[in-house]
Amino acid sequence: MFSREESKKLTQEFWTTFGKKYERQWILYNTKIKEIQMKFTFDRKIAQVSLDISSSDPVIQEYYYEKLISLKKMLKSEYLPQARFEENYLLPEGKTVSRIYVQLDNVSIHNKNDWQQVQAFLAENMLKMETFFRDFEDFIRS
Repeated sequence: MFSREESKKLTQEFWTTFGKKYERQWILYNTKIKEIQMKFTFDRKIAQVSLDISSSDPVIQEYYYEKLISLKKMLKSEYLPQARFEENYLLPEGKTVSRIYVQLDNVSIHNKNDWQQVQAFLAENMLKMETFFRDFEDFIRS
């Protein structure tokens, strides 16, 4: 068991080493579509690369999610075969988003032996997610 302070320190160390190893300007929040963000997640159980759709207006959120659903076959066949689609994904803080993601199970940010595998997973899959987004950005935005 790790104390809160130890956990925080390991988390900071992971993301610092990841940033140094993969020096790249990721899109993340800079999609130029307010309701769409790309995210890295790594905690005590899983690692994820996701594209999240979030809006205070459920109609707008559903609009973007349906656009991405229409691209599901293309995303899975050409970019991320393991992609999962969840219209109502509950975040740890209790907020619900629509999420398209790939996940690596049974890894922990507290286990440094997992870090190299997770860093490669995050970088490789975010690059594919970004490529997909850029390739279809005009369609998603319209």
